[in-house]
Amino acid sequence: MNFWYYENHQDTVTFGIKVDKHLYTNKSDFQQIDIFENDVFGKFMTLDGLMMVTEKDEFIYHDMITHIPLAVNPNIKRVLVIGGGDGGTVRELTRYKHITKIDMVEIDELVVKASIEHLPITSCKLDDKRVNLYYQDGLEFVKGKENEYDLILVDSTDPIGPGEGLFTREFYRDCYKALSEDGILINQNESPYYESYRHEMKRANEKIKEVFDIVNVYQFHMPTYPSGHWLFGFASKTYHPIKDLKKDIWENFGIKTKYYNTDIHVGSFMLPTYVKELLEDESK
Repeated sequence: MNFWYYENHQDTVTFGIKVDKHLYTNKSDFQQIDIFENDVFGKFMTLDGLMMVTEKDEFIYHDMITHIPLAVNPNIKRVLVIGGGDGGTVRELTRYKHITKIDMVEIDELVVKASIEHLPITSCKLDDKRVNLYYQDGLEFVKGKENEYDLILVDSTDPIGPGEGLFTREFYRDCYKALSEDGILINQNESPYYESYRHEMKRANEKIKEVFDIVNVYQFHMPTYPSGHWLFGFASKTYHPIKDLKKDIWENFGIKTKYYNTDIHVGSFMLPTYVKELLEDESK
């Protein structure tokens, strides 16, 4: 008998992967956690039935959330990761020897435990001595902090359930205060393709633009996410993501990546016409 994982990307559009093994299942106080295995994608984790990470394509997401801001400001030393329980974002950050502090705030400890047990490809650096793990709501964690971080990476789920509060104006204002004067915020910014995701993309972008002086959106291609076309938001008090790119400095770090490079860095901010129009037209 065949066992398949299915995720409805829209009411009439379904994404499916044949499951070879169901390795883990548990329900935390926040969500249902499952880890499966497939011969193409390797191990993959779902939360409440939604795809979060696969061994095959995780490098795309984690390259693009991490290396973009560090190529703009190579002097970043203090980093806050909100979410990111699989550990992939932290893994990429630990490759920068000059970073002195990485705080990771994950609301669901069970996600981290499951990742450590079954997804060492992403969780392998959570024991780095610079990493501090906090199991609490990132929304509450960031409140009241001032000038504490040079970079905040919001590695969140979609704006439903545990991730909902990470898409609010209040949260973005708290992040602004928590950042240094040249601080950068990167947020998971959904997809422009399907209407339901497009709505959340626009809302997040509009809210961030009310708070930060410099706001840009960039894209990457994630095969296992709805439509495969996904976005991050880049927000900063000081730095422009292209004008202030430190190409030579970043390349001299000698960090070998599988997706990111400084050409992709510039190109990722060159958005398709329909995406630019959606972001510019608040009535759509």
